[in-house]
Amino acid sequence: MKPPSNLKAWVRALDYTKASAHRILPELLDDRAKTWAKDIALLGEGQQYTYAELISRSNQYARWALACFQPGEVVCLLMANCPEYVAIWLGLTRLGCPVALLNTHLRPDALEHCIQAAGSKHLITTPALRPATINARIWLVPLSDIDLYSAAPLAEPIPDPADIALLIYTSGTTGLPKAAKITHRRIVEWSCWFAGLMNAQRTDRLYNCLPMYHSVGGVVAIGAMLVRGGSVCIRARFSVTQFWHDIVKHDCTIFQYIGELCRYLTQSPLQSNTHKLRLACGNGLSAEVWTTFQNCFNIPQIIEYYAATEGNVSLYNLDGKPGSVGRYPAFLTQRFPVAIIRCDLETGIPQRNTAGFCIVCEADEIGEVIGAVRDSRRFDGYTDPTASQQKLLLNAFENGDVWFRTGDLMRKDAAGYYYFVDRLGDTFRWKGENVSTLEVANVIRDCPGVTDALVFGVAIPGQEGRAGMAAITVDARFTLATLHAHLTGALPEYARPVFIRLCDALETTGTFKLTKTGLVREGYTDASEPVWISDTTTGRFIPY
Repeated sequence: MKPPSNLKAWVRALDYTKASAHRILPELLDDRAKTWAKDIALLGEGQQYTYAELISRSNQYARWALACFQPGEVVCLLMANCPEYVAIWLGLTRLGCPVALLNTHLRPDALEHCIQAAGSKHLITTPALRPATINARIWLVPLSDIDLYSAAPLAEPIPDPADIALLIYTSGTTGLPKAAKITHRRIVEWSCWFAGLMNAQRTDRLYNCLPMYHSVGGVVAIGAMLVRGGSVCIRARFSVTQFWHDIVKHDCTIFQYIGELCRYLTQSPLQSNTHKLRLACGNGLSAEVWTTFQNCFNIPQIIEYYAATEGNVSLYNLDGKPGSVGRYPAFLTQRFPVAIIRCDLETGIPQRNTAGFCIVCEADEIGEVIGAVRDSRRFDGYTDPTASQQKLLLNAFENGDVWFRTGDLMRKDAAGYYYFVDRLGDTFRWKGENVSTLEVANVIRDCPGVTDALVFGVAIPGQEGRAGMAAITVDARFTLATLHAHLTGALPEYARPVFIRLCDALETTGTFKLTKTGLVREGYTDASEPVWISDTTTGRFIPY
């Protein structure tokens, strides 16, 4: 099947976004509910909402919030994927209370940090996820009194599009997660832009098994369908064994992916050629997996893209070119200024010419991708002003200009296609999650017997992203069993190192900073010292 015209997709995305530029998502959905009241909006496991029911439920949550919270108070949300999740944040943000979407896999200390970063005193959660101790008032869903509140339209003023609607957490390049500020305007931009690129229709149903505390699974996948009258099939998590059963049973036409999920599907003996998928949209799909996935399952079109939750750089591959995160057509390059600049890959410091300005990379040269900060390409930052300032590059190409630093390494070929290479600095991506090497190293150092640790990502053939590897020094108290138990109790699965290298010493610079250049080069295959690998079958480290 031939993909639709690329030009039409770009123009459609621009038109949809422009038409709704001065509105907020709850307001747009009020209108959609009047037109498609009885159409299914959200379909979950044991729960579904029509458009009318979704708006009614969100109105009830808004009135509940009006009785419980002060205007503008931030409320944290910790729930598994479900339709109710959407109704809650739609209702609270409609009232003007920003909602912080919390990762359901966080350990207690990281969870406490995220609540503090949001400046919140309230946590909405479920009995299954309720933390044992937390410095916030806890509200358990289902709320016992929610049905006592009216579902009628609200009379309260609608928030300004520039107001903060959500806080979505990103690991950044170092330390614990940072809370990125997401405005109502940004939510509508994401929703309408992707609706245009995907040509979302009332007849579409998108399959969403991505975490809803992330911007893709929680906002883009939902909003892109709802602004055009489509529906979303929400699943708590991805399951290889249930995927095609769900796709066929629920007549899904679009699948929102991350590359790792597609790889899992290609390796599974379970297949289906009776599905109605017309499109797969997502990010992180390597060229090798792309071709296999598309041919094996007869997927007519794949839209691969690149974006960051808090960033202003986004790229879209509408040409079906395997491995690329896309390129902009000529008529949009001035509207979305993007550049790849030379930088020191070890320190992350941009290289500058004799005039003091950044140097743009040549074709196929690897560098950091940056985006110009303008009124139309905002950077709203984090709740931490210092962290926000660190993402800005001043005087990049002329005095007074401001650019957003993505922290991502890319290259661009002679035809203008961009290719993601890796994270710059101390973060790598594994199982669809950004992993902070500093955070993991600090956890390892807390293990009895570990005297020092250095963490980095290593490529594994046939795997998306990079697996964690830790080079450690130890004393007589250390055992691998103790380390495995310590990591299991302190880190989510995706952040736990796959490889452990036992070193006699770790190399440092002249200023006593650990250096990993040689360790990264040797990886787990050429190490001169013992390397151990995590065995998921036995739950322990075994010799590699």
